[in-house]
Amino acid sequence: MSAPRVALFATCLTDTLYPETGKAVVRLLTRLGCDVDFPLAQTCCGQMHYNTGYHDHARPLARDYAATFEGYDHVVAPSGSCGAMVREIHPSLCGTSPAVERTYELSEFLVDVLGVTDVGAYFPHRVTYHPTCHSLRMLGVGDKPLSLLRAVKGLELVELPQAEQCCGFGGTFALKNAETSTAMLADKMRCVQDTGAQVLSAGDNSCLMHIGGGLSRLRTGVRTVHLAEILASTEEEPWASATR
Repeated sequence: MSAPRVALFATCLTDTLYPETGKAVVRLLTRLGCDVDFPLAQTCCGQMHYNTGYHDHARPLARDYAATFEGYDHVVAPSGSCGAMVREIHPSLCGTSPAVERTYELSEFLVDVLGVTDVGAYFPHRVTYHPTCHSLRMLGVGDKPLSLLRAVKGLELVELPQAEQCCGFGGTFALKNAETSTAMLADKMRCVQDTGAQVLSAGDNSCLMHIGGGLSRLRTGVRTVHLAEILASTEEEPWASATR
């Protein structure tokens, strides 16, 4: 059987600010037997436009997505936020398409499509996990990320108190409602610190950027690492014990 042809939908934030996450997805999926491609024509999914009321500006971006990722067996995004935009909102903008129907958030793809939870990872750190709002509430990924983390060799997974509470980022929400966002962030950081974890992980770099920024300003010593980077780490590779 030929390897599944998988397209990486890196998302704007990952591509511009956290490229190591995209590279980690490629390493991980290649290790698991996928033929991974990065279509250069990909652009923004239109989430920022849509969420701020510019639906007409989001519509051509949704059409571009359908055209760019047509022909792949699967499309994988290291972001529940952008994955939810594609799966839940794009059909209302320009109808469904094979690309939309084949789009998965990373943990969904690993567990539901490839049927694996143990990806052969090694990450010797005490880790807690923040389930991001879009992955939890729109995509319904459930405990798939936790199942993947529990199977990582050397990793000590500790439960995050009040895990399902929003971190306060919410894209433009953090800009338009800065005081409320900051209060929500303070609650989330307190919960993270209560775990005694060395590393906070999540499936969205947007949330990690928000929480990580606060943790760094408080000099807590807690690092933020995307789920993909943990799962891509192995004992044989130099990034196995590295954190951002």
